[in-house]
Amino acid sequence: MKKFFLLFLFAFLGSILILTAQPPQDKAQLEKERQDIQKEMNDLQKIYDKVKGQKKQTLGQLSILNRKINLQEQYLNNINKELRNIDDDIYFSNIEIYRLQKQLDTLKREYARTVVYAYKNRSTYDYLNFIFSSNSFNDAIKRIAYLKSYRIYREKQVKNIIETQALIGKRKKQQLVKKDQKNIALDNQTKQITALADQKKEKDGVISKLKDREKELQKQLADKKKRDRDLQNAMKTIVKREIEAARKEAEKKANESKKNVTTTTVTNPITNPSTGNTSSSTPSTGLSPSSKPVSYLNFNESDIRLNANFESNRGRLPWPVDNGYVSIRFGLNKIEKTILTFDSPGITISTPSAGLTVKSVFDGEVVSVLNIGDGLVVAVRHGKYFTFYGNLASVNVAKGTVVKTGQSLGKAGKADEGDGGQIEFLLMIESKNVNPEPWLNR
Repeated sequence: MKKFFLLFLFAFLGSILILTAQPPQDKAQLEKERQDIQKEMNDLQKIYDKVKGQKKQTLGQLSILNRKINLQEQYLNNINKELRNIDDDIYFSNIEIYRLQKQLDTLKREYARTVVYAYKNRSTYDYLNFIFSSNSFNDAIKRIAYLKSYRIYREKQVKNIIETQALIGKRKKQQLVKKDQKNIALDNQTKQITALADQKKEKDGVISKLKDREKELQKQLADKKKRDRDLQNAMKTIVKREIEAARKEAEKKANESKKNVTTTTVTNPITNPSTGNTSSSTPSTGLSPSSKPVSYLNFNESDIRLNANFESNRGRLPWPVDNGYVSIRFGLNKIEKTILTFDSPGITISTPSAGLTVKSVFDGEVVSVLNIGDGLVVAVRHGKYFTFYGNLASVNVAKGTVVKTGQSLGKAGKADEGDGGQIEFLLMIESKNVNPEPWLNR
């Protein structure tokens, strides 16, 4: 039972040490997270101030409000984590102060006993009598050493008492600092809760006005759905064409390789030393016409290298336009409190104005420039990855143009509503349509 208790005690103390050591790292991480959220909130607010000044409430305005609310909730969650860390610090600090206080009480009791003992044996005669009553010279030396160590022990007791008192004082000061930090965090929490409530109220107002424009928006979204269908069909055709071209090239190389092997075998027969017969040596030729690689767009060395580079830059690709924000997200979009729903094959990036430069997000080759609806579309192949830039007012590249990351492709066209501009940005991995947002650098 005693062993079990000791094991439990050690485990408990170990967990306390781990928990008390954790918050400092968490605090730095939380601070960085808060700064990142605050920066994005400030950038978003600048964009929103421009959008808010437009005559009509737009889907883009609602999208920004939703993002602002999401960031506000993340910020509040960050503050709540900080408050939990502070409470944990205070709690474990209280335990430490209690432990030190008990230790101090024990030290004082022990010191009091030594003082009483010293007082009772305070005369010089008592000390001399203790020494000279020794049975031998060696015994007298030991008694002198004992008296000396006893004096050192008492001095050490005083030192321990002073150090423990100082440590308790330090812990109490830290408690006051933590309590001040908690009060500041609580004030900030109250402000952020108020800001969140205001944003939700503003969002309800925008949704209400959008609902009044429901028929108008339905027509607008119907036009968008048609453009999206046309764009998706064009995308599939482009990707299918590129896969077919890559297949033919791969099979052509395989046939050439096979012919070379056959020629080498005929002109350079190999004689088997044991039988004297000639046999052909058939080295590896790569792809044969009957075999199929996992992907024809991941067959050439240049494609393999480009695919690896593209994949390694997930989350770091530059935005196709400067000062843009996502007004329509990938996949199913539903406007709250209305019957308006639509499925987007990519993301719509709104800009403060039309005519902004649209740039390639990665190295690649322009495989198509086409006209869909009222805007132009540029398709760029990056190995097995394809990016599409739609609703362009003009383009300055042509099919076959090799582009670099950040190179201009054209200019952004006008927005469907409001005074700004917009582009459609889509990403495909071969024939699979995927959400491009996680690939872009926020």
